[in-house]
Amino acid sequence: MIRFAMMRHGHTAWNRAHRIQGRTDIPLDDQARADLSAFALPQEWKEADLYATPLSRARETAQIVAGRQAQVVDALIEMDWGRWEGQKGLDLKADPKSGFRDIEQWGWGYRPPGGESAAEVWDRVAPWLFGLKRDSLAVCHIGTMRMVLAKAYGWDFDGPAPFAVKRNRLFVVELQGDEIRVADPSIIRLERRDA
Repeated sequence: MIRFAMMRHGHTAWNRAHRIQGRTDIPLDDQARADLSAFALPQEWKEADLYATPLSRARETAQIVAGRQAQVVDALIEMDWGRWEGQKGLDLKADPKSGFRDIEQWGWGYRPPGGESAAEVWDRVAPWLFGLKRDSLAVCHIGTMRMVLAKAYGWDFDGPAPFAVKRNRLFVVELQGDEIRVADPSIIRLERRDA
């Protein structure tokens, strides 16, 4: 059995402006860097293999919190939001021609215009995930995390999610063979450096 932990990157200017980032490489903002510097990985995760997506916000978050460089994994890159990237969800929702719907009404097959469906994200992440050989931690993105957690929880993007992806926490699943399940504990808070 392998444990796999995921952590969401720190804030960017687009996060704070409620803009959809997707694969646009928006860096951490200065406040995020300051906030993240107050945290460290929990002791039990300090020696885990460390991975991050190619996007700078994830790589820098890993460096700040873990104090070491992460191995970059292309498969973990954020979901492609297509033509919605850079726009605000509320603006898209107000435009009936945009096709926008909340992710809780996507199912596995819905795709943003020019983007990826949940199933397509899972199909690119799963081969890498099930190839892990030891406990591992990835700093990644809410879209990617949702796909992995959806599989672990058995959620089909139909109604409210049974989890909420928050920052400064590790979300942990267990992998065995080709099965994925929620770990116990499923959420572990980062440690405060001054604690």
